[in-house]
Amino acid sequence: MADFIDYYKSLGLSKSASQDDIRKAYRKLARKYHPDVNPDNEEMSRKFKEINEANEVLSDKDKRQKYDQYGKDWQHADQLDKMRRQGGGGGQQYTYAQEGFEQQGFSDFFQSIFGGGGGGFGGRQQRSFKGQDTKADLHLSLTDASETHKRTISVNGKQIRFTVPAGVTDGQSIKLAGQGQGGMQGGPAGDLYLTFRFENDPQFERQGDNLFTRSEIDIFTALLGGDVEVPTLAGKVRLKVKAGTQSGSKMRLKGKGYPIYKQEGKAGDLYVEIAVRLPESLTEAEQELVKNWQEIREGDA
Repeated sequence: MADFIDYYKSLGLSKSASQDDIRKAYRKLARKYHPDVNPDNEEMSRKFKEINEANEVLSDKDKRQKYDQYGKDWQHADQLDKMRRQGGGGGQQYTYAQEGFEQQGFSDFFQSIFGGGGGGFGGRQQRSFKGQDTKADLHLSLTDASETHKRTISVNGKQIRFTVPAGVTDGQSIKLAGQGQGGMQGGPAGDLYLTFRFENDPQFERQGDNLFTRSEIDIFTALLGGDVEVPTLAGKVRLKVKAGTQSGSKMRLKGKGYPIYKQEGKAGDLYVEIAVRLPESLTEAEQELVKNWQEIREGDA
């Protein structure tokens, strides 16, 4: 006589588990114990058959009802059904198609209570599984991330080519559908979740869509005004400095900041902080000129 099997225990569930609970538990365990993941492992294969059998029963409303109804008295299920029908109990008769089914896929307990059936392991309706999702990081410079461009990465031995949209942010993830691990038994491949990691930039600090940088000018440009080259993500531009510009003052270059994600042609602003560079040493002649200038300024005060 075959031993009773607790299908709920096989899936790590209680008897009150919902169909959604059963489905989730089965899919999780099936991925873990599937023979494709554990080749030549008899224990894993046995466990896989066990959870398939449990799912075959508990995911079917009629089979689960019969299993729950008789429990450990399953050996007498047919006799009890017959007695109920004779007594007018209106019991339901259970029949299951066996055509093309490999009987060795289920335990003696299953065969005894259900007489074979359906779509479990070794059956004619094997379930397919979506492949596992994969995670990966892609390191970018701020300049790289500011332009839409193609990249190729290697994940799980597979070369994947994709487009990096301009304006992605540090820590942002995108999904590349179907680029994860392969499916099982004809199931679809999983997805790849790619997270962008930014390298520290020596020139720019990013705050939202705005960029901040620092540019040095000499004392003469600060006093008299002039042009200075400042960096942007697209290259250097010339910026006009007004006479009398103070060190620490900021100038804004509209639209020269970081691209706005998925808004083609739009970008934040670039703020340039001016730093006045003083001469480190003066000749005697220069010192004399500065003193004369000081006297003139004090005399005008």
